[in-house]
Amino acid sequence: MQCPKCKLENAPSAPRCVRCGLALNELDLTVFSDHDAEHTLAGNESPNVESPTDSGSPGASEDWAASKNVSGGITLTPQGTLEPGTVLGQRYEILAMLGQGGMGAVYKARDRELDRLVALKVIRPELTTNPEILKRFKQELILARQVTHRNVIRIFDLGQADGLKFITMEFLEGQDLRAELKKRGKFSPEDATRIILQISRALEVAHGEGVVHRDLKPQNIMLDANGRAYVMDFGIARSAYLPGMTQTGALIGTPEYMSPEQAKGEQLDERSDLFSLGVIFYELLAGNSPYYSETPLATLWRRMQEKAKPLVEVDPTIPKEISDIVAKLLEIEPANRFANAGELALHLESWLGISNPTLTTTGTVVLPAIKSGLSWKWVAGGLALLLAGGGAAFWLKNPAKPKAAHAPVSVLVADFTNHTGDPIFDGTLEPMVNVALEGASFINAFSRPDARKLAEQLPHSSGKLDEQPARLVAVGQGINAVVTGEISLRGDKYSLSATALDAVSGKVIGKAEVTAANKDDVLLKIPQLAAPIRKELGDTTSESAQMEAAGGAFTAASLEAVHQYGIAMDEQAAGKFEEALQSFSKAAELDPNFARAYSGISSTYGDLGRPSDAEKYAKLAMQHIDRMTERERYRVRGLYYSRAENWQRCVEEYSELVKKYPSDNIGHNNLANCYSQLRNWPKAIEEARADVAIHPEAAGLANLALFSSYGGDFQSGEREARRLQQLMPKFEYGYLAMAFAQVGEGQLPQATESYNKLGSISPLGASMSTAGLADLELYEGRFTEAARLLEKGAAADLAAKANDSAADKYASLAYTQTTRGNMKEAVAAAEKALATSQSVKTRFLAARAFVEAGALPKAQKLAENLSSDIRPEPQAYAKIIDGLIALKNKDHGKSIKDLSDANKLLDTWIGRFDLGRAYIEAEAFTEATSELDRCIARRGESLALFLDEAPTAGYFPIVYYFMGRAREGLKSSGAAESYRAYLSLRGNAGEDPLLSEIHRRLGK
Repeated sequence: MQCPKCKLENAPSAPRCVRCGLALNELDLTVFSDHDAEHTLAGNESPNVESPTDSGSPGASEDWAASKNVSGGITLTPQGTLEPGTVLGQRYEILAMLGQGGMGAVYKARDRELDRLVALKVIRPELTTNPEILKRFKQELILARQVTHRNVIRIFDLGQADGLKFITMEFLEGQDLRAELKKRGKFSPEDATRIILQISRALEVAHGEGVVHRDLKPQNIMLDANGRAYVMDFGIARSAYLPGMTQTGALIGTPEYMSPEQAKGEQLDERSDLFSLGVIFYELLAGNSPYYSETPLATLWRRMQEKAKPLVEVDPTIPKEISDIVAKLLEIEPANRFANAGELALHLESWLGISNPTLTTTGTVVLPAIKSGLSWKWVAGGLALLLAGGGAAFWLKNPAKPKAAHAPVSVLVADFTNHTGDPIFDGTLEPMVNVALEGASFINAFSRPDARKLAEQLPHSSGKLDEQPARLVAVGQGINAVVTGEISLRGDKYSLSATALDAVSGKVIGKAEVTAANKDDVLLKIPQLAAPIRKELGDTTSESAQMEAAGGAFTAASLEAVHQYGIAMDEQAAGKFEEALQSFSKAAELDPNFARAYSGISSTYGDLGRPSDAEKYAKLAMQHIDRMTERERYRVRGLYYSRAENWQRCVEEYSELVKKYPSDNIGHNNLANCYSQLRNWPKAIEEARADVAIHPEAAGLANLALFSSYGGDFQSGEREARRLQQLMPKFEYGYLAMAFAQVGEGQLPQATESYNKLGSISPLGASMSTAGLADLELYEGRFTEAARLLEKGAAADLAAKANDSAADKYASLAYTQTTRGNMKEAVAAAEKALATSQSVKTRFLAARAFVEAGALPKAQKLAENLSSDIRPEPQAYAKIIDGLIALKNKDHGKSIKDLSDANKLLDTWIGRFDLGRAYIEAEAFTEATSELDRCIARRGESLALFLDEAPTAGYFPIVYYFMGRAREGLKSSGAAESYRAYLSLRGNAGEDPLLSEIHRRLGK
């Protein structure tokens, strides 16, 4: 039998080649890769390396010495390697050999031209005449350069000099995973999971480029001194976009880590890499392979026939969740594994307590997403919480650039170390540093309270946001830099220092130090302390201009006021709103001119659902506008207009903010919400997209998904909802947004499935699920089941003290009962809703039910109550109730006027629908079709009439009935089409009182 590597003829029964040691008894199955053929099947392992290698053992290939001299005057050693000190191409100085394999050798070298260390992979000279080897050699470069990720070894260049062909690559100080595994024996579940998570994210990017690695193994994974993992050696990878490199039916890879389909020589996709990753994961946890056998052939055979023994049976201390993940990776059939590396990563993050996927682009450490205690109306509405931090902006990756064209920079200010012994400085300086840094239009300061929440979820958390946890948070959230600082007392003066660090590497970006004459002078020195940091981050504004811009923004009557403000911010972020109010109020008492204290009070009142108080304190904040930075002024004015529900002025203010500070995602988020309140969906979606492009976090994606559906783009709504689900699998609004999109698309069974999944997530999800499922029953005319679900759901909400949710269900129950003609029950349900909540929405919906049931005095009282509110929305609802009462009294002229006036105040879907009804009663059928056509065109708004989480799609089907009436009045043949559309939605249930009338009209 001829050895395919060295071509020596061996005896047919020889187990290994007598010259090179290659295993021969499996060669009938295998066409080996150029480097694995000599060392992997022979049982050799890679050395402890400092750089990417071909994973072969030095000296393993004796025929490497076949050519001692090459053109260009370069001389090889007797072993066929380059001597240290050799200079290749008058540029690369060979320092040491790192490893050698069948394809060539890898050296540590110095690039003299760029003065940097590189790893240099040289192809064997005698192989340079082999076109296939050269083709594959080039392929390694092409594929690896397609895959750009911080957990993939970077390839610099392909070169040729002195008769040698070589690749230059990133040089790493570290060792491969195989060497680390030999040293440790095995890894802890958490350490192993974090390594596999990094690799899965690297693979996610590679697979997205159409590249399947096909040779994943511990030898091809490097670990640096910080535990960061790198995937290397795409030399035998096969790109979906580069066909023909290796034909189907050829076996390429390392048998110990091959997938079953790879061992069979079948067509491969990304799930093959996931199997290999599963073998590595198993080995890291158990210390040995799941398929260990004496020969590679037996190893291959076992994985094609047998399932691996579950890890929990091998080691009961291994968590079952991790054991199940590994078992899924090792499924024999690819279809039974995870669908892709991204899905795997989400499961790993979930087990680690992580739900933010920024690791895809930012690195080795990811952290749990913040669990907000705020109600969804302030997440979707976005207007109550995004200002309170006084500069608590989030980082963005690809925003529109500011005028200076400087790339955006995100910063997290860590806890300053207080050496003075005076607690007044604890948590006091950092908010002011945030404000000073954000004076640069391209800098965004990450919310410190949010960062603290994330840090508390780290293992062995101290509860502090010191440098190390701050850097971990920063890496997990994609934040560029961390600013640390100290304050010390030197004699009677205070010394302050600050240092900006690269979040990933820890490299110092910039430093600053100032001296304050006394305690109250400390705050005045903050802009001066921040100026050099801003300069190193890229700000070209002069220090004098920075000081002038800061003006009085850093002036406070006392340090105690600022300290109290910092406490309040933490309390608000923790959902302790009553405590936050007290702390903000105390700050305002200590300094009655402290603008941030009033804006904090306003924001907290918004969190508590007290809009009039929120508006009052927003006004007080505006009285001290001279004590704010420019960016704060725009934010506070925007907050004020949103509290006053002056949506047009709100749009104007936030538009100016994002014009001057285009990387301010707070501005984009709030601007999107202001546009949504105006029902300007194209602009709302545009700004929501800008927000998500800046920072793809949960609230922004939820808004984008919902606004897309509200605007009628249900496919985009579904796409963004799916993206949100991938980002946060346990976030309720990903499933809610998905259900909304599916209802809009007419995919009711799929919407039911989404609502059922929503119900399994959490108690909040269960409440939302019940409302959604009831809404679907109502939508399809199954009124009895809808009523049952709503009554049951309302009772559960009351038991959980979720009064607003209970009121929503009672209001929906009232509408269900009026639709089925049960007016007494409708009145009872409306009264229960009012007894539970006095929200604007509840009063409006209860009043509608009272009108339909003929309880006009009750409805009139509620309308008067709503009209006394100075805000446009409740006034518009009051006008609608007045119009419905007039319609009930057959006063068509007044009804149309009131409803038209309501739509001028606020152009709502329900207002247009009711106006269409009024026109029908007045026999103004052309006008009626105009209004009802708008309702059909704007059907996305009917998914949630009040733009909150309460589903109201059940209000939509009746539009077709009234459209039929209007078309019938016009003697149009299209009336039958409208009636049939209604029957297609509600005709099967057989409960609707309108069915007999519609059939009669169709018969007529």
